[in-house]
Amino acid sequence: MNILVINGSPKGSNSITLQTVLYLSKRFPGHHFEILHAGAKIKALEKNFDSTLKALEKAELLLFSYPVYTFIAPFQLHRFVELLKESGVDLSGKFATQITTSKHFYDITAHRYLQENCQDLGLKCIRGLSADMDDLLKEQGQQDAERFFRYVLWNMEQDLYEPFPAPKTPGVHCPVTVPDSPEKKSGDVVIVTDCEPENKQLGDMIARFRAVFPKKTRIVNIREFPFRGGCLGCFNCAVSGKCIYTDRFDDYLRNEIQTADSIVYAFTVRDHSMGSRFKLYDDRQFCNGHRTVTIGMPVGYLVSGNLDVEENLKTILEARAQVGSNFLAGIASDQTDPDREIDRLSQSLAYALEHHYVPPQNFYGIGGMKVFRDLIWIMQGMMKADHKFYKAHGQYDFPQKQWPTMLKMYLVGALISSDKIKSRMGNAMNEGMLAPYKKVLDNMKK
Repeated sequence: MNILVINGSPKGSNSITLQTVLYLSKRFPGHHFEILHAGAKIKALEKNFDSTLKALEKAELLLFSYPVYTFIAPFQLHRFVELLKESGVDLSGKFATQITTSKHFYDITAHRYLQENCQDLGLKCIRGLSADMDDLLKEQGQQDAERFFRYVLWNMEQDLYEPFPAPKTPGVHCPVTVPDSPEKKSGDVVIVTDCEPENKQLGDMIARFRAVFPKKTRIVNIREFPFRGGCLGCFNCAVSGKCIYTDRFDDYLRNEIQTADSIVYAFTVRDHSMGSRFKLYDDRQFCNGHRTVTIGMPVGYLVSGNLDVEENLKTILEARAQVGSNFLAGIASDQTDPDREIDRLSQSLAYALEHHYVPPQNFYGIGGMKVFRDLIWIMQGMMKADHKFYKAHGQYDFPQKQWPTMLKMYLVGALISSDKIKSRMGNAMNEGMLAPYKKVLDNMKK
């Protein structure tokens, strides 16, 4: 079988993820693995896609190999998907799967993003392998990789694949009314967008928000920034926080955007995402490492496009806010009543700024930060800037530090292990559990 490996890592042949593919190529020598370093050669592919088209035509299976970057695939693979769609190549009926390596920080949203785009191209998708970065170094990880590939082969033999989603009704862009804007006296809310001049719909959404929002706003259009390239995953910024690129994006980010009171992101849905320009922007924010430097800052979104059918994208938007401990003031889309949704976002954001409203994190935030917590603790010797930040902000909240509670649970466990003691206790345990809460309520009366 001809297998085209689309390596989305910007590190090319030095990709950790690719090592799993190379392992499989040795374990299954009867199949031909052709490797396309799409991530490392993305600029060349933007100029000439012809050789890639020939490789795609020969392939029976497309195997996407990439590390997970900020909830999705790296910008370079993101851009490759755009080129793939723009090429008009017919891939319908071919199979596709994926292998990723990460610390399992939102690998699910990365896999869904790629699967949705593959299904757009008519590819038959087989569920991929989400591996830890170190899995291939262990016997269990090697077995998992082999079993995964055998599963892929079996699915192809049986013609089994993930069901295609039901046809989606194209989103309707409802018109936006832009009222007069009164003079604003205070505030600094930055609207980060990639809006093109000809995109009147998104431009009108931004204009209405600026008109109805009671504080001063300004626009930062990332389309105008001279990016030298996407994140290389080189870890040059791990100690100093300084990016290896000389385009000064790190200064731009910290001085022009993160100094604001709040950030509102404005974009048009593209390829089940915010588009490759925003992915480039997101990946390059790794100059801040895993540091949640905008803790407490409220955020919002202005979205043009068929957002209702983009469940994975909506998960990413919420999870990003949750991990950063940012209050998500709202996501205003233009599908039904954009004027009302924009007004509601404006009101919610203004309230959050005035009252410093930051609700506690839900599972998306707590789960994501625990992954980061353990990662930075282990890698503190290299990720010195992250380690310093985590210590200063009390983010090393390991459960073993809660030894008084643990001792209490041992005592409770001993008591309830005895049927006799349990029968004598009656409702005393429930009363004991409620006692601290009742104390809070009683103190309110005083």
